[in-house]
Amino acid sequence: MHAFAYFELTTFLDSFVSLSAAFLLGGLIGLERQFRQRTAGLRTNVLVAVGAALFVDIAMRFQILHGGSPGAMQVIAYVVSGVGFLGAGVIMREGGNVRGINTAATLWGSAAVGCAAGADLLPEAIMGAVFVLAANTLLRPAVDHINRRPLHPEEVEVTYTVHVITDEDSAQHVLAALSEQLEAFKLPVRDTELRAFGEDRTEIETSLLPTSLNGSELDALIAGMSRVPGVHQMFWRASTTA
Repeated sequence: MHAFAYFELTTFLDSFVSLSAAFLLGGLIGLERQFRQRTAGLRTNVLVAVGAALFVDIAMRFQILHGGSPGAMQVIAYVVSGVGFLGAGVIMREGGNVRGINTAATLWGSAAVGCAAGADLLPEAIMGAVFVLAANTLLRPAVDHINRRPLHPEEVEVTYTVHVITDEDSAQHVLAALSEQLEAFKLPVRDTELRAFGEDRTEIETSLLPTSLNGSELDALIAGMSRVPGVHQMFWRASTTA
């Protein structure tokens, strides 16, 4: 049987080291994604890294045994294009927001780490995993800070307004709670207006300064405010300005 004829302990151990490195490094990348509850988490990143490593390892082994094609570089090219289709599957559009692009890019990074591990470039694989993790962790505060920066009025495309319907007697208490929540979420306020709503209720309308904002943050704000006594209704709306 060719399976036994081709078996060599040295090359088998070399493959084991490559796949183990891909498993561990892909796992480190996946752990960060799993903690943030992203679509592609621990198992997905491990499978992508190990699969890429195995494809490259097979190509290198095949070329040693039989020569000719496919070479390792050809297989790596196919891995890159194949992971592109996999990454497209985790990109989702929710209303005006597009989610999953960073997760797709992380899968691409996991595949690169796996290819390096499969090609026995372990230092490069480790360095690649470190850079992918750094991009997902160290750069996050900088991105959040930039996204919270108020935009110039000429750059404004969408503005957000939060509406709260409350008892007239509870209006000041609810307004204070709303201010605390907006500060906690680091949402800059442009203007707040109170007006009568029916016979015994008050509407609080708060306009936010234009920032790069995810609608899920406003949903979380509303979920927190819904537990405040006196709040009967709360919603947010986005409006487009010229």
